[in-house]
Amino acid sequence: MRAELSWHTTESLLYSEESSRRNQKHPMTTIDQTTTKWLTFPRPNPQAKIRLFCFSYAGGGASTFRPWMQHLAPSIELCAVQLPGRENRLREAPLTRVDPIVDTLKQMLPAYFDKPFALFGHSLGAILAFELARALRNHPEARLAHVFVSARIAPQAIDPEPPIYQLPEAQFLAKLRQLNGTPTMVFENEELLEMLMPILRADFALNETYAYRPEPPLDVPLTVFGGTEDPKVSEAELGEWSAQAGGRFALKMFPGDHFFVSSAQQAIVSLINGELQTVHG
Repeated sequence: MRAELSWHTTESLLYSEESSRRNQKHPMTTIDQTTTKWLTFPRPNPQAKIRLFCFSYAGGGASTFRPWMQHLAPSIELCAVQLPGRENRLREAPLTRVDPIVDTLKQMLPAYFDKPFALFGHSLGAILAFELARALRNHPEARLAHVFVSARIAPQAIDPEPPIYQLPEAQFLAKLRQLNGTPTMVFENEELLEMLMPILRADFALNETYAYRPEPPLDVPLTVFGGTEDPKVSEAELGEWSAQAGGRFALKMFPGDHFFVSSAQQAIVSLINGELQTVHG
């Protein structure tokens, strides 16, 4: 599964410090400054019954989930994970391996175990959410209620496409053009391209070096989302996630291509609302 950069990614480069200021007001994020970099609360909600931690697609950042707030149930508090190199962390070096990201979040999230929580990840974010769910399942205080993954082949599946993250720049850019996931304006703006290249290479490395390790299936409900016109992942490939479900499994398809997470946003959030509103602390 290839990393990709969408129009939404270039828009997110204009991300302001507003969400960071909101983070400082959250009662749980005052623990240390590092935690507030990684976890962004668009609208802190101490009265919520459950938290939803969200992981964006490759090249994306926490601002991807800001529009979700207009549809999210009041009983759910959204927390978007902000990886290094993104938006308000643009000057930090991006990470190139899945394990360090999961290990860092595994250390941070217990501070938020005062409520049940769920995980959502789209494309690259699906693997991060999945691996974090596996890393936390033996924690005695973790009350993971649901895992939602979206627009990615199952972790145990083999990607038939050769890796490109280490290609020389000219070849790497040529591959990006072929994949048709990067806006033309990026290639035409030398300064913007230079700024995005480390993020793109890092995200391709995250995807292409990911090594699945067999473990027992997840023991919480697993819901998989897909786009009916997604050229990257078929409905059959999405169905292979069922092997990772030890409990209830559901596959939901939405109109749209690989970025149906934006075009079908209201329908997706509505489904998540329905699943999580039955969870009580």
